[in-house]
Amino acid sequence: MGNVKNTSANRRKIVEWFRENARGEESELHFTNPFELIVAVILSAQCTDKRVNLVTPPLLKAYPTAEAMSKAAKDEIYTYIKSVSYPNSKADHLLKMSQMLLSDFGGKVPDNITDLMTLPGVGRKTANVVASICFNEPVIAVDTHVFRVAHRLGLSSGKTPFEVEKDLEKLIDKEDRARAHHWLILHGRYVCKAQKPDCEGCGVCHLCPKLMEGSKLSDGR
Repeated sequence: MGNVKNTSANRRKIVEWFRENARGEESELHFTNPFELIVAVILSAQCTDKRVNLVTPPLLKAYPTAEAMSKAAKDEIYTYIKSVSYPNSKADHLLKMSQMLLSDFGGKVPDNITDLMTLPGVGRKTANVVASICFNEPVIAVDTHVFRVAHRLGLSSGKTPFEVEKDLEKLIDKEDRARAHHWLILHGRYVCKAQKPDCEGCGVCHLCPKLMEGSKLSDGR
């Protein structure tokens, strides 16, 4: 397949394809309320959703609220999450995040990006995930999958997640942004993988501005 020109019209066609064909527009993390989601997203950093979904049920049974978790010892939280990546720092984040929810926000997860980002362990990506999923804010969380897919499909050339986020916001209508994170993350997780992307199974391969050959995309970009 030859190169496809990376034009504005082509980028719009890619977004339209996702709008019409994307499946799985919900998070693969298991949760029932904003507190459970923010805990799960903090744990998911550099860790699979599958692993997080194994860890969170016993953790949240022991500490179902910010108040309950805020009273735990860090070592107690650690015992529940020791199988995830960086468990020591994440136990610290969960404890301090819960304490701050209690002291500054009445035990409730705030509904805006600015306040969310003041919480320990919560960067812009985590804040955007929580705000978009729980509060339907028109923001796009950019993780490694979204970053990779956006570059491969020519949707952004931004060098940072924030730059990619802003490029995607220009392309994607407000009413679609909360869903768009899931479109791109699942496409990156199961189709446009870092290693050996499934170009034959990609519905937008004909619109991709790069030659979609696994050997040329094995660097994860």
